[in-house]
Amino acid sequence: MSNKKEQWKDGLYGDEVREKLIEFAESGWESIPDDEREKWFSRFKFWGVFHQRSGQESYFMMRLTNCGGVLEPGQLRAIGEVARDYATGPVDNPEFGNGWIDFTTRQSVQLHWIKLEDVPEIWEKLESVGVSSRSSGGDTMRNISGCPVAGKDAGEYVETRPLLDHIQENLRGDNALASMPRKFNISVTGCREGCAQDSINDVALEPARRLVDGEPVRGFNLRAGGGLGGREARRARSLDVFVQPGRAYDIVRAFVELYHAEGNRENRNKNRARFFVDEWGPDGIRKALIEKTDFALEPAGTNLRDGYTYNAGKSTEEGKHDHIGVHEQANGQYYVGLSTPVGRVPAGEAIGLADLADEYGSGEVRLSRRQNPLLMDVPEENLDDLLAEPLLETHSPDPGLFTRGAVACTGTEFCSLALTETKVRMAVMLRWLRSSVELPEDLTQLKVHFSGCTADCGQALTADIGLQGMRARKNGEMVEAMDVGVGGGIGTKPEFIEWVRQRVPADEVPGMIQNLLEAFAALREDEQTFREWVEATGHETIIELAEPEETTYDDPCLTDAKQSWYPFDDGESPAPTTADGTPLPSDD
Repeated sequence: MSNKKEQWKDGLYGDEVREKLIEFAESGWESIPDDEREKWFSRFKFWGVFHQRSGQESYFMMRLTNCGGVLEPGQLRAIGEVARDYATGPVDNPEFGNGWIDFTTRQSVQLHWIKLEDVPEIWEKLESVGVSSRSSGGDTMRNISGCPVAGKDAGEYVETRPLLDHIQENLRGDNALASMPRKFNISVTGCREGCAQDSINDVALEPARRLVDGEPVRGFNLRAGGGLGGREARRARSLDVFVQPGRAYDIVRAFVELYHAEGNRENRNKNRARFFVDEWGPDGIRKALIEKTDFALEPAGTNLRDGYTYNAGKSTEEGKHDHIGVHEQANGQYYVGLSTPVGRVPAGEAIGLADLADEYGSGEVRLSRRQNPLLMDVPEENLDDLLAEPLLETHSPDPGLFTRGAVACTGTEFCSLALTETKVRMAVMLRWLRSSVELPEDLTQLKVHFSGCTADCGQALTADIGLQGMRARKNGEMVEAMDVGVGGGIGTKPEFIEWVRQRVPADEVPGMIQNLLEAFAALREDEQTFREWVEATGHETIIELAEPEETTYDDPCLTDAKQSWYPFDDGESPAPTTADGTPLPSDD
């Protein structure tokens, strides 16, 4: 028997949800029957509209979709204007104020404090410049990951931008495939650095080469079944298939259709594509793909994984580990990658970045999987003036080590799954680490990722130092806490972190990181990266060095533990509210 969400989707899902969502928006929050809200909220997710957590009734998050991280000229400005005009809540965030956008680890954008009644106007504003929220949430194909500089990168190995666009329009756009067994992630890597992170996606194309009829051909190897959540992480496994670019769309579609038809629709804890690959095995998947395609499947070719450097823990001399900084494009122009701490940008600054993109480049902005924007197509003669702009002091192309390596998910501020606050805590922690920890001058990368729960949207399992939200008791009181692990990375040999401490009270985590990093600085060999040092040191020694400790660090919300309606407000929730924010009477 299918679960209740499958039954809801059988009743209505995909493109058809839009008309009903608009109907509710026109009638207002109260028009959604109390006993049907869970069902409608589940359906709304297909159109990127997520109800926020308990205590924030009538407020929604909206997630957008922009394949491979591309924001065409005018699109970032429109998103920033929507954030300014519609994404403001009843209380300020102490770090970021009110009205901002979040860049995500899937190269897209999220807006918070959206009122249901405003959704049609927001769609009209965004869709007028080609931005959509369709298929950005729920049990569907999510935003497609790709190299953010596909089509621009001077070192791109195999062209992917036309393929990404074809998948976006014809596969993700196919309403017959809207209802997948669970959310489904696609990645296409065409560069040598591996920045689409094929290892952690449900189906992935990685660059490869093979002799075909005696001639070397550039194309892709096919992997499937990667993912991070629920403490049951998997590396995507090779299906022993090499595919030429002209057949790449067909092979991805074949796997999507196979999972759509045969994936488990009963147990939502075991129905992600990684469990599907576990059950069928790579050989079984390959045999099924042979039956579904009208062309011969060639064995996998020689991959480029040995050269992967993106978030791989290798030295900078071996290649890019992110897209921050000034980089030459294939056409002789440049892109400038900026660091946006924890991925959050106030609306005014987002509009300001759009202005800079227009003034100094083509107006196009692209997003990386590390929550950072890239200003594209900057002529060499414009670089100095762009780099001198005051806004680049905040969103720097040359940030400090801790800021550059930080990633954080949404956390308890809005997410019902999270156990801890993340964005503000990470921002405060970064300042403390910068002022308290001295690292070797030759160290150019240190990835610290923070996820508020085991769903791991912050990709903590792939970090040098990974933090996942938990709860613990300290001095008899329930406090926010973290499990802490080290040694993750996506690259030649993808590795997930090994846990070194569990349920560490949040105010003791910075001291623990300080103790570990000071030991690293004292014991590392010359030019050794953190991941290399972890591998060389051994797990038991790392545990001894990673001692939790209270310090001068002052945690912003240690005792919240999801008990309040908003982590940074002690008063009662004003929710639910009318479209203008006036509290509605409650029968409770």
